[in-house]
Amino acid sequence: MAAPALGPARRHCAGLGCVLLLPLVLLLRGAAGDEESGAGACAASFAGSCGCGAPQRPGTHGSSAAAHRYSREANVPGPVPGERPLASPKMVPIPAGVFTMGTDDPKIQQDGEAPARRVMIDAFYMDAYEVSNAEFEKFVNSTGYLTEAEKFGDSFVFEGMLSEQVKTNIQQAVAAAPWWLPVKGANWRHPEGPDSTVVHRLDHPVLHVSWNDAVAYCTWAGKRLPTEAEWEYSCRGGLENRLFPWGNKLQPKGQHYANVWQGEFPVSNTGEDGFRGTAPVDAFPPNGYGLYNIVGNAWEWTSDWWTVHHSAEEMVNPVIRDQLWSLGWLLASF
Repeated sequence: MAAPALGPARRHCAGLGCVLLLPLVLLLRGAAGDEESGAGACAASFAGSCGCGAPQRPGTHGSSAAAHRYSREANVPGPVPGERPLASPKMVPIPAGVFTMGTDDPKIQQDGEAPARRVMIDAFYMDAYEVSNAEFEKFVNSTGYLTEAEKFGDSFVFEGMLSEQVKTNIQQAVAAAPWWLPVKGANWRHPEGPDSTVVHRLDHPVLHVSWNDAVAYCTWAGKRLPTEAEWEYSCRGGLENRLFPWGNKLQPKGQHYANVWQGEFPVSNTGEDGFRGTAPVDAFPPNGYGLYNIVGNAWEWTSDWWTVHHSAEEMVNPVIRDQLWSLGWLLASF
């Protein structure tokens, strides 16, 4: 999350001016918040039809209910019952500054990262770590909150993380990405389906969390999700024109700096970085601003709407809002 803003709050979609790093989950929703573009550890998203029979849940693709449900007005953070946490997770100050957002040489055109543009950002605080299962459990225990994956009864999981028993009951897959499978009973407590648990990974990032779930958590914690611009600015850690938050080499001097896929995707993950699924939220060295796992490990939600259309003009604290977009399956791994 982000912390209270150091400067005047100019944004309208994120309440308290505190930014939260909340890993995204496998759930039905379009990109109401943008996510990290290089989220290793087998994460990917696909807009539009998932090729899974398009289950007709409330607010599905093409319906007026969907347009309202994901509109800015319908998602203004409201009060969440329950006590506030006694202590906030560690937060680090992100200084104000100007940076180059996006690129003029995108590797995946559909991601909408072009063009490169200069962006000015006010100072704010950011959670040093992704929200862990332990932190999310405090929220759930305090409020009785049910995530949307729990309400829907299923979520998507990367095939390589599933047991053979779970896979035998699955007859569908994502047409354009058949390694994503709909799993009954998959949610934040059971990331790989009903025969899995987070009991022994409480220090790993929480998964299967929708944008609405993330906003509910932030509201309870007295914080907010970062904008896409704030996220990218803090991700770079003060560096400019570098491929990664730590420089241009993926493994400087042979050292791993992020939990990403190694091997032939999606067939074989060698786990050379020590992890075939998620890693603890404090694994690997932090970037220049003191943020851990800012790339890799799990996707992270942002507050504003996703779009592939950007202006090359210089901007100040940009927020993308009131965009029309098609609902789709937003998939995450593990």
